[in-house]
Amino acid sequence: MAKFEHHIFVCTNQRDAANPRGSCDPTGSGELHQAFKAGVAKRGLKGRVRANKAGCLDQCEHGPNVVIYPEAVWYGHVAPADVDEILDSHILGGRPVERLIIADECLNTEHCPHKPGK
Repeated sequence: MAKFEHHIFVCTNQRDAANPRGSCDPTGSGELHQAFKAGVAKRGLKGRVRANKAGCLDQCEHGPNVVIYPEAVWYGHVAPADVDEILDSHILGGRPVERLIIADECLNTEHCPHKPGK
């Protein structure tokens, strides 16, 4: 089997609604992950692109989160309505969707302005 050209990791972590960090899949339905899987299939990309469920990606304040490899592009506040744009622009067109990218200075840092109490 050939290597996948892209891996799309969709955070499906759940937290209590009262948690200040938020939750990427508060309903537990996996709707965003399913939207990516359906979009990949619809475009005939099965075998070339893999949409995976991921546990916590530790970027909760920006959730729901998606990260795409091999480019390591991190997307935040992704909704099912954004899936077609991500697949068409980023996966097929090679152009990441700028409006959804989590800024580098907010990834894996204690001092992101989006974190509660910061």
